[in-house]
Amino acid sequence: MSEEAFREGLKAVVEKEFNFRVERWRGYDDEGKVFGYPSLIEVDVAVQDEKIILIEVKSHVDVSDVFEFKRKMEFYEEKTKKGVSRKIIVTPYVEEKAFEAALKFGIEVYTKV
Repeated sequence: MSEEAFREGLKAVVEKEFNFRVERWRGYDDEGKVFGYPSLIEVDVAVQDEKIILIEVKSHVDVSDVFEFKRKMEFYEEKTKKGVSRKIIVTPYVEEKAFEAALKFGIEVYTKV
């Protein structure tokens, strides 16, 4: 519930202050590319003109969360045929190995907020 509250607050700030449209994108992964089995994939997307930012809000991030977010980003790009400008994870706690993996994949991590 606290992740959802934080997500809503972040959405309000991004939409009002930076003039982005924020939405929850959903797509069905029938090939199981993200989780290894067919499932509904959800990701927060901030859009302004042609700029697309994917945002993941989590209370705790370990290395598997980073790989999952990377697969979600790849799935989003494949399904929408749109490139992602920035990939962002917002979390109060990120494990060191997860932070290192995020850097390797070009994912920005905002923590200890």
